[in-house]
Amino acid sequence: MYKLSFFVPKEHKEKVKEALFSIGAGKYKKYDKCSWEVLGSGQFRPLQGADPFLGSVGAVERVDEYKVEMICEDKVIKKAVTTLKEAHPYEEVAYEVIKLEEF
Repeated sequence: MYKLSFFVPKEHKEKVKEALFSIGAGKYKKYDKCSWEVLGSGQFRPLQGADPFLGSVGAVERVDEYKVEMICEDKVIKKAVTTLKEAHPYEEVAYEVIKLEEF
């Protein structure tokens, strides 16, 4: 089992979540579409050669984003990361994958 965490602009949150749910992310035993989210503020500065979805090269951009977390079974995690990158609006998606231990 893995936990997938990512940051997404609020306007794209539901679209990205639904894309992930559609391939089996967020499923745990007899429950599906499980996730946790919190609103925060992110910032980044696109460097030369970047093609940013938001902002301009060389300028710091601040944006309201959600941090979304969901669990993924071993058989789903690689497809979940691929799906996240395809569904997400950003050129470079900020995400992390953590392997979970069962006790």
